[in-house]
Amino acid sequence: MTQIIECVPNFSEGRRPEVIEQIVAAIRSVDGITLLDQSSDADHNRSVITFVGNAAQVEEAAYLGIAKAAELIDMDQHSGEHPRMGATDVVPFIPIAGASMEDCVQIANRLGKRVGELGIPVYLYEDAASKESRRNLEDVRRGQYEGIREAIKTKKSRKPDYGPAALGRAGATAIGARAPLIAYNVYLNTGDVRVAQEVGKAVRHSSGGLRFVKGAGFLVDGKAQVSMNLTNFRKTSLARVMEMIRSEAARYGAQIERSELVGLIPQEALDDAAAWYLHLHDFDRQQILERRIQSTAKPAESSFLDAVASAEPAPGGGSAAAHAGALAAALVAMVARLTLGKKKYADVQGEMNELVVEAERLRKKFTVAVEQDAGAFHAVMAAMKLPKEPEDKAAERSRAIEAATLEATRLPLSVAGMALRTLQLAVQAAGLGNTNAISDAGTAAALARASLQGAALNVRINASSLPGNAQAAAYLDELRGLEAQAADYEAQVAQHIAARGGF
Repeated sequence: MTQIIECVPNFSEGRRPEVIEQIVAAIRSVDGITLLDQSSDADHNRSVITFVGNAAQVEEAAYLGIAKAAELIDMDQHSGEHPRMGATDVVPFIPIAGASMEDCVQIANRLGKRVGELGIPVYLYEDAASKESRRNLEDVRRGQYEGIREAIKTKKSRKPDYGPAALGRAGATAIGARAPLIAYNVYLNTGDVRVAQEVGKAVRHSSGGLRFVKGAGFLVDGKAQVSMNLTNFRKTSLARVMEMIRSEAARYGAQIERSELVGLIPQEALDDAAAWYLHLHDFDRQQILERRIQSTAKPAESSFLDAVASAEPAPGGGSAAAHAGALAAALVAMVARLTLGKKKYADVQGEMNELVVEAERLRKKFTVAVEQDAGAFHAVMAAMKLPKEPEDKAAERSRAIEAATLEATRLPLSVAGMALRTLQLAVQAAGLGNTNAISDAGTAAALARASLQGAALNVRINASSLPGNAQAAAYLDELRGLEAQAADYEAQVAQHIAARGGF
């Protein structure tokens, strides 16, 4: 079984997107890491990043993220609604597949030692805690940055597990291992923060509330907010928490207005809440349509290739050309992300950020074009099946065929245009990107070129069935211009590879 470990670091920055982007880039620079979610809140001045990988990958990605946050976030200048004690406030590791809680405890200890060597005090918490008094994150973080800064100098109880007994501008970090957690906020229809504070106090376990719930009240965007962490949703369900908040809020004449998730939530938690509210008896999760489909469906990539390989005429060459373009754009984005956050390429960070945005935009458009091309083919076939008699029907059929064929010509022409743009981006990736990925930039160029050539074949075969059509002739002229430019870009990529790749 493939090992999957989740890491959900919380950074004390939610107002400067450029800072968060650099931290995310540092995390994504580790091969094999998959970024699942990124959530920032300006009032809390906090960002939560969720990523997965194997043990070595998540440890390295977390370390790079912590190091980058320490470089960019000054806790002396930080303020926000959420409790915090460091630039990287908390870093939990969660076993998902092929890993145990003990594996995550070992990661926490290894990472704690490395982070301590950066001059950042580290406290281990939850299942990784070195003592029972540090199991609860609330206890570890008590006093926050300002209070810990003074207490750590004199109190033995505040001596960190790793790192110095002194706080620098990056503050301290809690690193631990735990089960999946749900970060959940409920907004009340009042601007009185005291109501949220009383409800938060009532619901949280440490004040006599629900087990496995941590809660507090804040004022966010003029609304009272009950902010919670549900540490074991299987033993204290989301529905039970919601109903207790509803009941407690009513004591003060308030009602629930809305709720929100911070980061990700296990599907099981939503299933349980739905079953509870709908009073479903003997509910089986396989009764959910999408779950049943997922349990029997082939991977999307395999399904597309199987469809292309079948005896059906669509999806065909046009869809395959668009698919090749999507792969090319994806590789360009990868090269850019492997360049972001690298000191060696500090001068091109702006260009790489723009490259990621543009490549991802193109990738989405190519993906849509895969389906559009197949749809255009079916539209032509449908027009050809229209009645040939009487004469007025024949004329109508002729017009429908011409319109459908023009559209089937325009669509691959647009793919050719996107392929040319992707080829241009591959020039940038090859010329400015990480040289360790220069072969990937070259592959992107080759795929973009193939996408253009495949699309061009479809443009020509469809246009050839419209002799004398002015629009079809214009499409062919436009295509020739794209092909002329492509040859130049292709040569530029080859030059960059020869000069920077050493071969």
